[in-house]
Amino acid sequence: MQIYSPIHQINFQSLNPIWVKRDDLIDPYISGNKWRKLKYILKDVVAKEKTHLISFGGAYSNHLVATAAAASRNNLKATAFVRGEQVENEMLLLCKLFGMRLIFTDRESYKNKQKLFDEHFGNDHQAYFIDEGGASEEATLGCAEIITELTENYDHIFCAAGTGTTAAGLLKGINQAGLNTQLNVIPVLKGGEFIEKEISKYESDLNKLNLHTDYHFGGYAKTKPELLKFIKIFSAETGMLIDPVYTAKMFFAINDLYNKNFFKKEARILAIHTGGLLGILGMKDKLNDDLK
Repeated sequence: MQIYSPIHQINFQSLNPIWVKRDDLIDPYISGNKWRKLKYILKDVVAKEKTHLISFGGAYSNHLVATAAAASRNNLKATAFVRGEQVENEMLLLCKLFGMRLIFTDRESYKNKQKLFDEHFGNDHQAYFIDEGGASEEATLGCAEIITELTENYDHIFCAAGTGTTAAGLLKGINQAGLNTQLNVIPVLKGGEFIEKEISKYESDLNKLNLHTDYHFGGYAKTKPELLKFIKIFSAETGMLIDPVYTAKMFFAINDLYNKNFFKKEARILAIHTGGLLGILGMKDKLNDDLK
């Protein structure tokens, strides 16, 4: 499949200019790094002759939507364990429209995903386990290909991180290509130092890794008025949508680090837009209030 992921140059406030790898343009539903992660997972599914994808996520998971869409396009079944009480929202509606079965799971049981899989699908020889967010060695291979698509060199590459899988793939790609590029990772969870350990599961050389752990805005899927205001200004000035969970925190961090003279004046900065724009729907009420 030929993908559309151009690099656009943008100017925003003091960021003049930076470059953005537009993985958000790959697909509206199998978006950005979700497409990258699923690419080699689906190849493994075919190689193992499996027909039923089983995965995990929260009620506003972009990964679940992407998995549901990918399954429907490849004539596969899909089931998801959804963390927490039974709810209805736009994201889960999309999952169901793509044919995904949803199993709502209490938070304590959800912690042991392998046990859930074994209890429900241990006897289903067509079932294929996909971890939350697609975390896997196959996923890092897909994300590493971002680096092979670059036609110019950059001093800094930025990405947001939840599980660290995308970051691990990018670092793998940087190391394999022998680049002098620094990878800057913005954990979107509070206490994001653990991301380094997660990355090290897939890539041992961490010399070019920089974690910036002060831009979580309270934790995963949490936000503050300052971030919502940033989203409004950034999207209006650049014409590029960003989501409150991942990419807004990344661009806020880049802007803040620039203002704090973290970069050399001539530094070339590339941000990876990992898509996930459907995440905006999870905060529509807060964004609407801020836009009034």
